[in-house]
Amino acid sequence: MMFTALQCQKEGITFAGVHDSYWSHAADVDRMGAILRRQFINLHGSPLIADLNETFTSRYPHQKFPRIPERGDFALEEV
Repeated sequence: MMFTALQCQKEGITFAGVHDSYWSHAADVDRMGAILRRQFINLHGSPLIADLNETFTSRYPHQKFPRIPERGDFALEEV
C-alpha cells in the first residue's frame, strides 16, 4: 500500500486506503490500477524473505532460524 500511495502522489493521483481497499477519483482508477500492479511486482519481485533472514542471522548470530523456502516460478509480470 505504501509503494502505491507514494507513486500515486508522484503522479498527482488522489489516493486513500484502509486495509486492502484503495480509493481514488473515478477518472484515475485505471491509472491507479496500473500503479497497483507495478508496485505488486516491485514488492514481490524482491527477495524479502532472504533479506529478512540475512538481517536476523546477522543481528542474532546465536539463534537458529529455519531454512527459507526456494522461490517458485510464478511469473509476476503476468499480474
